[in-house]
Amino acid sequence: MARLELVQSLNGHKGIVWNVSWHPQGKIFASCGEDKTIKLWSNEGQEWIIKTVLVDGHQRTIREVAWSPCGNFLASASFDATTAIWDKKSGQFECNATLEGHENEVKSVAWSSSGQLLATCGRDKSVWVWEVAGEDEYECESVLNAHNQDVKKVAWHPTSDVLASASYDNTVKMYKEDPADNDWTCIATLQSHESTVWSLAFDKTGERLATCSDDRTVKIWKEYKPDNQEGVIVTGRESTWKCVCTLSGFHTRCIYDIAWCHKTGLLATACGDDIIRIFKESEDSDPNAPTFELICTKLDAHSQDVNCVTWNPIGNQELLSCSDNGEIKIWKLME
Repeated sequence: MARLELVQSLNGHKGIVWNVSWHPQGKIFASCGEDKTIKLWSNEGQEWIIKTVLVDGHQRTIREVAWSPCGNFLASASFDATTAIWDKKSGQFECNATLEGHENEVKSVAWSSSGQLLATCGRDKSVWVWEVAGEDEYECESVLNAHNQDVKKVAWHPTSDVLASASYDNTVKMYKEDPADNDWTCIATLQSHESTVWSLAFDKTGERLATCSDDRTVKIWKEYKPDNQEGVIVTGRESTWKCVCTLSGFHTRCIYDIAWCHKTGLLATACGDDIIRIFKESEDSDPNAPTFELICTKLDAHSQDVNCVTWNPIGNQELLSCSDNGEIKIWKLME
């Protein structure tokens, strides 16, 4: 069995730490939480320390932070119904744009792979797509009301402008822009979970999606492109997404987050039973019925709910986690 070794415990926030996000280069990360601040952490020698504290961007809890693909911008989603965009054109990080429109809590924010689009979602059951319109300017491209409950999470396809959202209504929705009318539409509804879908993550190809839920399962979905009898891709028709694997019996409480490492293919989950689990796809796995094995269980990873897990994007087996108890932990997976 592999094991997670604790590299460092960090205590910089007061109250719940909701989210942590690696910078694309993997040398720094951002954290946010109940104390309405964003902290930027850097590795100085052998220790991770707070380099910058961002304040005055939000009036309430900050639920999620996300770095742009270029690493020059940081977006933060807050319970104050706004999303802030931070950059350091002035030499230090400042909030230079605030996106308004959601009726109440914004739960998640994500950048597209091109960095030209942002998605936000919230308690008002809506998903918003924003376009970078110029320096410090963002325009709402579309407001999508496909869900009928609180939307918990948004995630972009790793290479194309396809968006996925997870909701309290037990479903996942997929969206893309319809070139015919320049508007975004829901192109697929993924139904199999029996309770709230809390988080989701694409694999590195974007052809598979992992979802996690209050029903204590992880599901792997595979994209099937439309084709005719000769196997030729049919244009003008949408792909279908099918659940090809369900991981059940591993988690004892709600699974709040899932991370799919694009370098190693490993899946990590954050659970309300205070445990971090790592899954690895079997080597002889059938693409249409894949199997995953549990290779690591870190008991008591935190003293309270694990809210978020995220792999270092450079693929060095480092994993970040954060918790209701105000702690952030950096782990190293030893296989």
